[in-house]
Amino acid sequence: MAEFLEKVFKLRENKTSARVEVTAGITTFMTMAYILAVNPDILGAAGMDRGAVFVATSLGAALGTLIMAFGANYPFALAPGMGLNAFFAYTVVGQMGCSWQTALAAVFVEGVIFIILSLTPVREEIFNCIPKALKVGISGGIGLYIAFIGLQNARIVVDGPCLVGLYPLKQAVASGEFHSAGVGALLALIGCIVTGILMHKKVPGDILLGILVTWGLGILCELTGIYIPAPQEGMFSLLPDFSNGFAIPSLAPTFMQMDFSELLTFNFITIMLTFMFVDLFDTLGTLVGVASRADMLDEKGHLPRIKGALLADSIATAAGAAMGTSTVSTYVESSAGVSVGGRTGLASAVTAGLFLASLLLAPLFLAIPGFATAPALIMVGYLMLSNICRIDFCDFTEAIPAYGAIIATPFSYSISEGISFGIMSYAVLNLLAAEKRRNVSPLLIGLAILFALKYIFI
Repeated sequence: MAEFLEKVFKLRENKTSARVEVTAGITTFMTMAYILAVNPDILGAAGMDRGAVFVATSLGAALGTLIMAFGANYPFALAPGMGLNAFFAYTVVGQMGCSWQTALAAVFVEGVIFIILSLTPVREEIFNCIPKALKVGISGGIGLYIAFIGLQNARIVVDGPCLVGLYPLKQAVASGEFHSAGVGALLALIGCIVTGILMHKKVPGDILLGILVTWGLGILCELTGIYIPAPQEGMFSLLPDFSNGFAIPSLAPTFMQMDFSELLTFNFITIMLTFMFVDLFDTLGTLVGVASRADMLDEKGHLPRIKGALLADSIATAAGAAMGTSTVSTYVESSAGVSVGGRTGLASAVTAGLFLASLLLAPLFLAIPGFATAPALIMVGYLMLSNICRIDFCDFTEAIPAYGAIIATPFSYSISEGISFGIMSYAVLNLLAAEKRRNVSPLLIGLAILFALKYIFI
């Protein structure tokens, strides 16, 4: 076995060992396993079967991570991307009125196109032509958007006279109408504090542990009668249902349910391009960031074997859409495994194995409520927003477009609008500033025109 692992993963060449790689793989899984609870909850809001989404999430993550392990030999893990799943459920299906079957078709087409592009230098060239500040701004905007969704899922933020407001805790207690929604909101706030402490202490699996602690407190509240399930209000029992044993949920409700009837419409193409744009920078940015932290970049700042890494997310995205989940991308939480010494695909193989094993624990993951996963969404939003310190706010032609992307995404409740604002404002500002014209690539101008046409014709 040792000789096989050495031959496949080149452990000695990468100055690591099987023990270190296994530890790294487990650590990475712990930091990103929250997606198994969060993704079914988010895509379930689009009308998809939560059990089937859970299976598709696990299989998509395992497939992409295995391809990364054996095709690129990197300790990077993949799963349905946060932000992309929110765009899928709340923007494409919720706001634009598309069916989730059509949205899956857009994800599938995106994956197929990326498979083709990954076999060429195109994806790398696209990544290099987009200004760094704009990439950071888009990421920060998505972070705020995800955090806002978490606040809503926990009922911390509710409808109010000024569009939104905080849950009326004082009035609810005073009137004796302190329902389970209020209990969930309080537990979510406690979960945020617990998760923040765990993150500060650098505890492996901090986000997942925050979910489990919040859920555990909810179960105690249900057992003591403080939390009373109210399905009509979206507040379900927090106790896992093992009446069917450890049976794996059926994949049939979402498997091969893609609807290509709108394939040639402008609306479909716009949705597909938005998926592509967000996925492109999410994956490449994560690859470069984590690889840099692990000192894997060469003297030119390039990542060797990047083609195999890009193929991993492309193939997993197409396959994931066929099974019934949103875009699969490389996870920044892979840095947790890298930080404990992971340097090869063996760590990824271990993570993939744990995703497959999680299929037997479906009743546990599907019983986790929205208020328990809310701290994860809020803290992932914080991690994404924290990158804005890399923006040069003294350069207005760089900072203003990034700022536009940051504020437009949560305030318009749409990732695509944030991307549109950022790209269009960057192109206009830099074309009007003569000394900055060289920074505006033809591709960026083309994207700006495409988004402008969307506002004219849709």
